[in-house]
Amino acid sequence: MTSSKRAHVVGLGLIGSSVARALQRAGWTVTGDDLDESVVTEALRVGVITDVPFPPDADLGVVATPAGAVVEVARRLLDSLSPHAVVTDVAGVKETIAHDIADPRFVPGHPMAGSELRGLAGCRADMFEGATWVLTPTPSTDPRAYATVHHVIREMGAHVVALDAGDHDRLVALASHVPHLLAGALMNEAAVAAREDAVLLQLAAGGFRDMTRIAAGDPLMWPDVLLENRRAVTSTLDDVIARLESLRRVVAEQDRVGLEGTLRSASEARRRLPGRAVSAEELAYLRVEIADRPGALATITTTASDRSVNIFDIEIAHHVEGRSGTLLLSVDETVADGFVESLRSLGFLVVRDK
Repeated sequence: MTSSKRAHVVGLGLIGSSVARALQRAGWTVTGDDLDESVVTEALRVGVITDVPFPPDADLGVVATPAGAVVEVARRLLDSLSPHAVVTDVAGVKETIAHDIADPRFVPGHPMAGSELRGLAGCRADMFEGATWVLTPTPSTDPRAYATVHHVIREMGAHVVALDAGDHDRLVALASHVPHLLAGALMNEAAVAAREDAVLLQLAAGGFRDMTRIAAGDPLMWPDVLLENRRAVTSTLDDVIARLESLRRVVAEQDRVGLEGTLRSASEARRRLPGRAVSAEELAYLRVEIADRPGALATITTTASDRSVNIFDIEIAHHVEGRSGTLLLSVDETVADGFVESLRSLGFLVVRDK
């Protein structure tokens, strides 16, 4: 990419403005828009965007609106941009969006990052440093569009995980949506109790503050996300409620062994949360022949997800005749052999360079 790369961000809330800042830091020229004119004025004043008018020659469109508006805005961008441009979004629910937009230039996405601060006041260029950014390519997604968005996300400091859209919604219900509801429930319980015992909130130490920090998030943003993903959210809530009822029973029955077992398994699971960075020396480089047919890319990324393989980088080189191409993938070498075997079992020609 050259220094003339241009992006347009629609929706300048916390995530949209942070995307704009992160893109600027990576050398992009960023324009943007928002339904709230005062937000646009402030974004121009502080330099989050350089201009408002939509540039038809933009290379990238980013939809950072509430989830319910993503399909309409994304279609408008796709109709307005050049055939070589790509569009992505940052909505927290993916299945409906992925189903409703079949344009090969669209790559649905969701950065797993945020802040208890709201809007422009909380935007940061480093918001996505070290964060996970989920992409949910559809059967229609062009591998070149996917590779472009993957590269841009890496420029912003995040690492990419590819998931099926339905799997994404089911998993984020547990990893993101229900935790927000639990934080809200605990905070509201404490607020009610503090009316009679004002000293309670003075006793709120690190554990309580850690668990309730996300309750300070934007209350206007979350209803759209939670209601759009209501099936997965209610199912996960049922599971958590059953677990809480089991904990209550263990405590009430003074079952020390059961209580220790529950806490020990939770402690061990928490320590296993991923956090280790992978160096270039620990990467394997794969070449995967990919036919120019619907769903080929999604099959590869879904296979990676099923095997817990993180694709750290991806490029595509098309053959001269244009009917097929080669995906150049870098993955953790400790899982590369199994991933190669899985792809070959699906009929892909795979060569491992390292």
